[in-house]
Amino acid sequence: MLGGISIWQLLIVLGIIILIFGTKKLRNIGGDLGGAVKGFKKAMHEEDDADKDKSDAAQRQVRHDDDGNTYDVQAEQRDDARRDSHKEEQK
Repeated sequence: MLGGISIWQLLIVLGIIILIFGTKKLRNIGGDLGGAVKGFKKAMHEEDDADKDKSDAAQRQVRHDDDGNTYDVQAEQRDDARRDSHKEEQK
C-alpha cells in the first residue's frame, strides 16, 4: 500500500486515464518524455565536455615570461638558517 492507496485503486485510475487519452496518445507522450530526458542527458554530457576542453585550453595557454629561473623556497630557508647561526656564532 502506498499511503493508503491500494493496487486496485491505482489500476482503476490507470484504466480511466487510458479511456480518456487513449493508448496512442499515451504512447506519444511517453516517447516525448523519453526524448526530453535523452536530450537533457546529452546536453549535460556536452556541457561537461566543454568544461573539460576549456580547462585543458587554459592549461595549454599558461606561459612563463621568465628565462627559466626558478625560486627554491627551501634553499632560501636553509640560507636564512645558516645566516642566523653565523650571526649567533659571531656574538
